[in-house]
Amino acid sequence: MSEHQASWHPGEIVPASGIYACDCGSEHHWSTDVKGHRFPPLPAGCSGESWTLHKPAHPENSDG
Repeated sequence: MSEHQASWHPGEIVPASGIYACDCGSEHHWSTDVKGHRFPPLPAGCSGESWTLHKPAHPENSDG
């Protein structure tokens, strides 16, 4: 897994705690995930394939 990876599939390890959105484009499926846990399956009926970080849980600890 790359540090610069932009999306993660269900079952992969969550790299950083935060709110993740499915990539279906409808912005209606969200998941709050904890670093070190595994990403959940996408919701039933979702046409997406992966999760993308929408909002980090601790933005004050990020670079910048």
